[in-house]
Amino acid sequence: MPPPSPFSDTPVLPAQFQAIITRLGPWMPDDPSFPPIALAVSGGGDSLCLAWLASRWRKRLIAFVVDHGLRPESAEEARLTVSRLADLGVPARILTLTDLAKGPRMAERARQARYAALAQACREMGCLDLLLGHQADDQAETVAMRQRAGSGPTGLAGMGWSTVLPDIRLVRPLLGFSRAALRNTLRQAGVAWVDDPSNEDTKAERVRVRQALLTGDRRDTLWQEAIRYGRARMQQEAEYTQYLAQNAAFLPEGWVCLGATLPEPALLSPLIRSVGGLPYPPSPSAVARLCEEAQPATLAGVQMLRHKGQWILLREAAAMQGRVIAQNGSLWDNRFVLHLPSELEAEGLRVGAAGIGVPRASRAGWPARLCATLPALWRGRQRVAVPHLNIWEDPVLCGARFTFRPPVPVSGSGVYGELPE
Repeated sequence: MPPPSPFSDTPVLPAQFQAIITRLGPWMPDDPSFPPIALAVSGGGDSLCLAWLASRWRKRLIAFVVDHGLRPESAEEARLTVSRLADLGVPARILTLTDLAKGPRMAERARQARYAALAQACREMGCLDLLLGHQADDQAETVAMRQRAGSGPTGLAGMGWSTVLPDIRLVRPLLGFSRAALRNTLRQAGVAWVDDPSNEDTKAERVRVRQALLTGDRRDTLWQEAIRYGRARMQQEAEYTQYLAQNAAFLPEGWVCLGATLPEPALLSPLIRSVGGLPYPPSPSAVARLCEEAQPATLAGVQMLRHKGQWILLREAAAMQGRVIAQNGSLWDNRFVLHLPSELEAEGLRVGAAGIGVPRASRAGWPARLCATLPALWRGRQRVAVPHLNIWEDPVLCGARFTFRPPVPVSGSGVYGELPE
């Protein structure tokens, strides 16, 4: 039996919110000795309602208000939002984005910069969970957009109630409530919010989809589709996890070794995404062709080749990030975190791919083209360390290391479909 429609205008009760958030736990104790739960608050009706409801659930909260700096009034709106959060008893920090220039793909670039800033703020505060204000209308819009883009069943599951990233968990407790219900909740509570004019800009696809869904019952149909596909996604991911445990070897060098045969497309796709450090899955049709042809190939910045009778997935050398300044804790190629000893002087060091010329004796039996994709430390034109291969041209670098940390887990850890009991 499908769940009831979320598209009611009735204000949300704190007890309703608490019932949902409890099912999305476990949560850190609401105690000063533990880190707070983080909230992403834009100042709009959805996220401010999230803050109002969360403030009635627990005391240990911290709100992060992102100022994209794209409109003259954005800084003042961020300060106003912090003031409104203070009235709710929620402490807040403003995260100002300083390098987001106007231009093509603005919405996508703003989203990526926003999540990067939020994740960094969570790391600094020790927050393990970040609550987001996505609601039922957002879910319907997401499914509609993914239908247009030809997404497969996994994409049509929409946004998860929770999604696990390498060091934080994103939680969306409002997916079962409508935009209208959240605003009516704030009106009833006497809380004002900010309306962002970009939400009415029809140059953005999401705005056009939103306006097309304002009337009729298509919103509910799309939301129910997300539930149905989400149920299937959870089942598929359980099977996928079992397959990985039995058939795949994940190496700290960032490679994945499979058996003599390739997995089906639904299993190969997240592997490609993980190895490539991709924010989104590769094209389903392209992955299907790879599986059908079963030949060495390159897709979405990932090479698929055979070595000693087994398939290996590794990063495409030409697609890797160039050399960047080496800083402790920095992320290179969206996959590797650099760890430097505290006493090490990093001035002049850069991080980049090891490249060609890694000595055969140091390659531990791996082909040169695999070792060329490993992260390395450079001084000028000299490669001075390849930690994965224990290559140290400069002894003071012996404590440096890289940790493979793809942007999303290779096996599903989120919650889709119905809420857990």
